Amino acid sequence: MAAPPKRHPTSSDSRPRIPTWAWALPPVAVLGLVFLYPLALVVQQSFQPDTGGTSLQPYADVLASPSFLEALRTTVWIAVAATVGALVLGFVLALVIAFVPFPGGKAVARFIDVFLSFPSFLITLALLFIYGTVGMANGLWTDVTGAAEGPFQFLTTPWGVLLAEITYFTPFVMRPLLAAFSGIDTAQLEVASSLGARPARIVRKVILPEALPALAAGGSLVLVLCLNEFGIVLFTGAKGVTTLPMLVYSKAILESDYPGACVVAVVNVLVSVGLYGLYRVVSRRAGA
Repeated sequence: MAAPPKRHPTSSDSRPRIPTWAWALPPVAVLGLVFLYPLALVVQQSFQPDTGGTSLQPYADVLASPSFLEALRTTVWIAVAATVGALVLGFVLALVIAFVPFPGGKAVARFIDVFLSFPSFLITLALLFIYGTVGMANGLWTDVTGAAEGPFQFLTTPWGVLLAEITYFTPFVMRPLLAAFSGIDTAQLEVASSLGARPARIVRKVILPEALPALAAGGSLVLVLCLNEFGIVLFTGAKGVTTLPMLVYSKAILESDYPGACVVAVVNVLVSVGLYGLYRVVSRRAGA
């Protein structure tokens, strides 16, 4: 049997090959420049009090202040409540759009994609036009009853912030749910229905297990976004509602306390990452 002919190296074979890890350097460099470096500056500033030097005094001052503790509690409960509200409302609306035939259902589904591009303050302004102190609802009430002011005053309370966040973030839950529902075999639903299963049982036994990964993805995203939401709280003008992002703004812009603002920003990042990690662990266990 004749030996195979020797293969002579070509110019392309002699060219040095770029290591695989080298392809990761450009995106890592960009990430470090636009995100990690500014974050490192914030962390560094949080350890540098106005008196000079490096110390933990800014952390001791901020973490012991009543305003910070109140802002932390407000941020967490509004974020958790808004996430739960968006999950419940988004699941119900996605069920209706996906499985209840009605005219314009496809147009509504497409509108959700457009809604995701809206800025958060636009939704807040819309609620102010409807339920604000001089909004349409209060104006109609005063015109009909002759009262000096209308009954709708909740937008300047924590409940107004909560309503605005649920309204704005619900489509972030609906989008992955609609994608998950589109993959469900309708034959399973028809078989379950023919066997006498009620709609609530079909939702619980057939649809909900398929929707859990989408609920976890949408809920984790909404939780992180709510923790860091600034525009909604600012535009509602809610009295006494100070979240961690609002506290950063107050300390940096109004008080010129840059070390304190950096401390609050660092804590905000840690809380966001911590709650996101906890939510992911709970979601994985629930789906196991």
